[in-house]
Amino acid sequence: MIRSLCVFCGSSPGVDPVHAEAARALGGALGRAGIDLVYGGGRVGLMGIVADSAMAAGVRATGVIPRSLAALEVEHRGLDALHIVGSMHERKAMMADLADGFIALSGGIGTFEELFEIWTWGQLGDHRKPVALLNVAGFYDKLTGFIDDVVVAGFLREEHRHMLMVESDPDALVARMQAYRPPQLEKWIGRDQR
Repeated sequence: MIRSLCVFCGSSPGVDPVHAEAARALGGALGRAGIDLVYGGGRVGLMGIVADSAMAAGVRATGVIPRSLAALEVEHRGLDALHIVGSMHERKAMMADLADGFIALSGGIGTFEELFEIWTWGQLGDHRKPVALLNVAGFYDKLTGFIDDVVVAGFLREEHRHMLMVESDPDALVARMQAYRPPQLEKWIGRDQR
């Protein structure tokens, strides 16, 4: 059962306002589904937008931020809960523990790193939670095309590729994550896993 979703996203709003609109729409979709938000705890960029829209839609927003970033006063002080931790490693571990699934919105290298790490943890069987991309205006098209090429090249198994959901509509993505059923453990981790 999905009670909370972790959203990875940019600390910038991006150049095209479509990304900010998608962050607002995702916060609204979480509210309509009654799903709480877990995220990186910032008040700037897409991070602040998704948190504010989720709370405006009636669900809780929990932030997790490293002390080094909180000291720069980028933490969101209006959240339902804010955890200040010692490092980025602690941040990611706590977000993973608090959430029942993970969505990457548009973002930069920090967002990519969080997405790939949590997807890798799933591939290795460290969690059995859904992982997804909200593909805003084709933002992730080239990345998903490359990932498909990695499958063809034999470096990613097809079942692990399918662990990464991709949708362009926030409500459709949230509904798909609610319907998610993890594969059997035997399929999750193969003997020849690389």
